[in-house]
Amino acid sequence: MAPLLLAIVALGIFRIAAQVRETNALTVLPDVSGRAVPTSEGSIFVIERGSSAGTPLLFAHGTAAWSGLWLPTLDHMAAQGFHAIAYDLPPFGFSHPAADGDYSRPRQADRIIALVQALDTRPIAIGHSVGAGPLAEAVMKRPDLFDGFVVVDGAISLNSHLAPKTTPIWLRPTGLRRFLTSATLSNPLLTRLFLRNFISVKDAATPYVVQTLKVPLSRKGYTAAAADWLPQLFATPLDAHSTRPGNWQALPLPLALIWGETDTITPLSQGQDLQAANQSASLTVLPDVGHIPQIEAPEVFWQALLDVLRQMTQET
Repeated sequence: MAPLLLAIVALGIFRIAAQVRETNALTVLPDVSGRAVPTSEGSIFVIERGSSAGTPLLFAHGTAAWSGLWLPTLDHMAAQGFHAIAYDLPPFGFSHPAADGDYSRPRQADRIIALVQALDTRPIAIGHSVGAGPLAEAVMKRPDLFDGFVVVDGAISLNSHLAPKTTPIWLRPTGLRRFLTSATLSNPLLTRLFLRNFISVKDAATPYVVQTLKVPLSRKGYTAAAADWLPQLFATPLDAHSTRPGNWQALPLPLALIWGETDTITPLSQGQDLQAANQSASLTVLPDVGHIPQIEAPEVFWQALLDVLRQMTQET
């Protein structure tokens, strides 16, 4: 009984701490020279680097991250002549939470499509981790809006529709989900620990990277919005095109896969399965690199990305 009581008290403390911390209005944006882009699906925050005359690249972040984690990559790609753009997919970062509270993969794809249309550009899409799923969905829905697709250690859940998983019972009550989120996903005390659990190169969890990940955590309503999203991390995206191997084979765009060899979150075998689904796709394996190559081995990742981008721009 005592451990249960302690757990309840701890959850209450974390929930109160989140409410005290989350005071910044949605209109307060980070000092990274980004901007809020009005779209038909709500305001989406983007960071852009490089000349608009360069080939556009559109970067998608992973779980609980935001566009700021891509900043070193954006700067490097801009220096190579690209127009590098990273966006915050709701509810993370500084984009407005979904008005309908629906964060399913197809609805997230609608938001990405709306952003690309608002930007009036035709980018090569680059999706990392959980961000690769909605981006793949957008690419498959509207391939005419994109010039190529790069998956970086993507959480695609290929064939998951064959044995679907539903939201765990303990995540279904909204109130309980918010308490759990405030103790975990939106808890700044755990940011470094969670990051280290996601990567193989532990030294990559530098104070700069950890602080960058914490930046959005003071946004008003962040925990509530993240709690609305959380079931998507566990449930199978049943209506998604991107879990079907045939849709990868039929993709009418250049496809490249970049994977950390020691990734334990989305293991290399998942990248190999994607390549088997689309045999024209290249697969670049980064030795001694885990789930987040852009921070674990940035220079190695940048070179791998440049190699596939140059190949794609020659093809298009």
